[in-house]
Amino acid sequence: MATKHQIKKMRHAARHPKKRAKGLVKADINVTPLVDVVLVLLIIFMVVTPMIVSGVPVDLPKTTHHNKKADDGKDIIVSLTADKEIFIMGRKTRDLNEIVSRIEEEIRKSPEKTVFLKADNRVTYGLAREVMEKINKAGIEDVLLGTEEFQEKPAPAGG
Repeated sequence: MATKHQIKKMRHAARHPKKRAKGLVKADINVTPLVDVVLVLLIIFMVVTPMIVSGVPVDLPKTTHHNKKADDGKDIIVSLTADKEIFIMGRKTRDLNEIVSRIEEEIRKSPEKTVFLKADNRVTYGLAREVMEKINKAGIEDVLLGTEEFQEKPAPAGG
């Protein structure tokens, strides 16, 4: 336990801090600029993140009974463009045979992933079927097919 004299000295030291000699640097950290920079970065990421779309942009077929699935980042996205180009996770494949090895590679990285096929509306059924066969050959039994919700235009009023 501290004596009365020691307590009195500590109180006096707390009330009257020692003065710095001229020219010495104050050792306090000013966090205000750091907070400003972090908030600006947060705003930038919040604006840019929705713009980052997985896969390659394709014109998906329209459906009336559309089930929405949130992008949880656990899908291997295979995109099939109108130009008959195939992309897996945004990287272009050279041919159909490369699909098997690329999907097997993705499954080795994380086995819980599923395959999401985004085929352009103008792609032939035969090509989409061939791609799904290669996906099946890679060991994937269920393939999710990407569609967009069909928006019915309201009938003109007063007609």
